[in-house]
Amino acid sequence: MTTAIRLRASALAIGVALAASMSAMAEAKTLTISWWGYNGEKLNANIVEPFKKICGCNIVFETGNNADRLNKLKLRGGKGVDVIYLTDSYSQIGIAEGLFQKVDATKLSNLADLYDLAKDPQGGYGPAYTIGRVGIVYDAAKVNPAISSWNDLWRADLKSAVTLPGITTTAGPMVVLQAAKHAGADAFADTDKAFASIEALKTNVAKNYNTGSELVNLISTGEAKVAIAQDFTLVSMKAAVPTMTWASLSDGDIATLNTVNIPAGSENVELAHQFINFILSKEVQQLDAEQGVDAPVSTKVTLTPEQAKIWTYGPDMIAKLNRLDYVKLNDAKTDWIDRWNEIFSK
Repeated sequence: MTTAIRLRASALAIGVALAASMSAMAEAKTLTISWWGYNGEKLNANIVEPFKKICGCNIVFETGNNADRLNKLKLRGGKGVDVIYLTDSYSQIGIAEGLFQKVDATKLSNLADLYDLAKDPQGGYGPAYTIGRVGIVYDAAKVNPAISSWNDLWRADLKSAVTLPGITTTAGPMVVLQAAKHAGADAFADTDKAFASIEALKTNVAKNYNTGSELVNLISTGEAKVAIAQDFTLVSMKAAVPTMTWASLSDGDIATLNTVNIPAGSENVELAHQFINFILSKEVQQLDAEQGVDAPVSTKVTLTPEQAKIWTYGPDMIAKLNRLDYVKLNDAKTDWIDRWNEIFSK
């Protein structure tokens, strides 16, 4: 073979290789994920880069809060996103509005290792990838006796000592539910009694908060020494006031779930299932829990007492959690917001 022929053959081989490479790049799928964007560096290291190596795909993101991202999806008719992270109250809204498709459980092999609470929380739609809780936190150095029930919020010794989450926050509507129970009523069937109970609680309320930073400020300044809060705020509160303590409630904490769903208009359904299964794996769940990203839902995850103390973790704790009916709650929320504002605007 002459040198010229060898060069032509070599050039042809390089051209074929380049064409194949360009074709593969053109065919690489792009997975679009809608999530909050918190803990970006850790999530990139634990989830994004490892999954890209597995799938050979590109990943792009849409970030923002629950309401904004869900509204964008609604305006696009359920299109433009392949996977969406939401709290369970918002994912229930998406389900009611037909924005999500049901998942194929046969494609999620890691479901079998999850706590039952996380496997199918909303009737065939996306699973929960982390579990949290709402309860009561109090300053053990200033509150005596210890708080042991939701009913203790109405105690006479707690006048102007309590901070409540605003009604439009995740935990806000839970105050209405607990107020109804305190009055011996059902918040949905007898709303008047629920809000009469909140009116009675008002004398113990120093101020309501709407963000985590507002909550920590109220605690750190001593303006409030008791709070209804989500568990992820405990670390910040204890950093400000080391004697802040999570109450052991005889009537139980309230479960909060972060779910992951596949929108109705997803263009990469198979890839979306693959991604969801990946974030439910023991390996990812273990890393996220150890690094303070999310509480695990995989029963295969094992944490030390030090690692576990910030999380809703373990079968005993999870079994005691109370679940909410978000179908009823979301239907009632507009009326509750108006009645709440009427009480606290006075």
